[in-house]
Amino acid sequence: MPFNTLFSWWIGRRMDRINDYRENALENQERTLSFLLLEGAQTVFGKKHALGNISNYKEFKKQVPLNDYGTLKPYIDRAIEGETDLLWPGATKWFAKSSGTTADRIKILPVTESSLLENHYAGGKDLLAQYYHNYADRKLYNAKHLIVGGSGKIEQHSHGVFIGDLSAIIINNLPIWTELRRTPKKEIALLENWEEKLDRMAESILDQNICIIAGMPSWTLLLLEKVIQKSKKQRIAEVWPNLELYIHGGMSLDPYKKAFETIIGNPQMHYVENYNASEGYFGLQDQKDAKDLLLLSNSEVFFEFIPMHAYEGLNSKEVVSLEKVELYTDYAMVITTSAGLWRYIIGDTIKFTQTNPYRFVVSGRTSHYINAFGEKLIIEHADIAISKTCQVHHAQIREYTVAPQFYNNKFIGAHHWLIEFEKNPKNLNEFLKTLDEQLKLVNADYEAKRKGNLNIAFPLLTVVEQGTFHRWLKKKGKLGGQHKIPRLLNDDKILKEIMACR
Repeated sequence: MPFNTLFSWWIGRRMDRINDYRENALENQERTLSFLLLEGAQTVFGKKHALGNISNYKEFKKQVPLNDYGTLKPYIDRAIEGETDLLWPGATKWFAKSSGTTADRIKILPVTESSLLENHYAGGKDLLAQYYHNYADRKLYNAKHLIVGGSGKIEQHSHGVFIGDLSAIIINNLPIWTELRRTPKKEIALLENWEEKLDRMAESILDQNICIIAGMPSWTLLLLEKVIQKSKKQRIAEVWPNLELYIHGGMSLDPYKKAFETIIGNPQMHYVENYNASEGYFGLQDQKDAKDLLLLSNSEVFFEFIPMHAYEGLNSKEVVSLEKVELYTDYAMVITTSAGLWRYIIGDTIKFTQTNPYRFVVSGRTSHYINAFGEKLIIEHADIAISKTCQVHHAQIREYTVAPQFYNNKFIGAHHWLIEFEKNPKNLNEFLKTLDEQLKLVNADYEAKRKGNLNIAFPLLTVVEQGTFHRWLKKKGKLGGQHKIPRLLNDDKILKEIMACR
């Protein structure tokens, strides 16, 4: 039997699992909570919070406090030093570095064997199974899968503990059948110097038969541009004629979509989103023609949600389980996982678009929004507005960030947009007018505050040369596939830092 036919049959068997996500989400969550409580009961954390005495969600919510990285860090630090049974049974050998877009502090998050196998790897296999189901007669196993990961440096500590980017941990532990298909070679994929890695990666994959690319949009575009330069071709489709699938996550594809379509040059290309963070794999795009993500309700993650209108961080009083969520409400997501993260506020916000089955979109970050003038602008609004504005003016952007500009001796201020274009619009003033109108369409609070220029004045725009945002990331020591540009800020400190890199 040909390898691709065998792989298609094998991966297709996972559709029962994916259908279970759709059909039994609430029952799955109830079972998941019971499993996590049972496993966690004998840990140091579990004994402190008497997890063994908890029999339902109401007791769980009452007995276990909300946590963030700061509250769990003492347990994580001890686990790194080799202590066992702290947050999850046994020894934790892998820890994933995860840096926020604005914070300089690096978070080091536990990755247990259970979470790696039953969540991260399982989610990736689920996505491929759904893709094979949606598009018949795929031949993905006969070609290479290009993984654009983050920094590959793995730090080995005492007690057999390893610390590195999640992508490096995943690559280091891939099963043989996946490793045979993955490219580039480990010696390149795990390079620490990101600029050297991009260059060597592009050189090494020119003559390969690549059918899948996975990575964050901003860094993947940089790699594709290098491939075009080195191959001296016009489009990626000329380099890799069998390329058919781009798996993306970590940030919205919308601002980059036109650039991808242009550089790839294949109208039959499929773009599939997932929600895979250092903390866990939480959702995947299961429909052909809709971007909503299916919540993975049976993947060793128990979900809770804090309505953003009631969000007060660790002091939040209004927290609900999946059963109580409402449509089109922005929620801060709280997770309890087999990695030992207990009622952990991950920092992302999501919005449910369906509850039968449970599908959602990632709408932003709890810390990344602009509310300097009462406008409550979130990343989702900004991405939609900038994407539609680029469509109207036939422009393409490479990166952007926005911060409030406060005027001296006046009560009025404005949003200051800092944009690095891939393709400039013909008229920047008209571009800015359209952007302002699109923001009004997606955000009623922004529209109200813009009336008569009473609260928010017409937006400001600064265009920076290509490479400016890249230079800022390099200066901050944040080059690499997992690092993202902060989109929305409530002060202009970072915006000024980026402008200084022009």
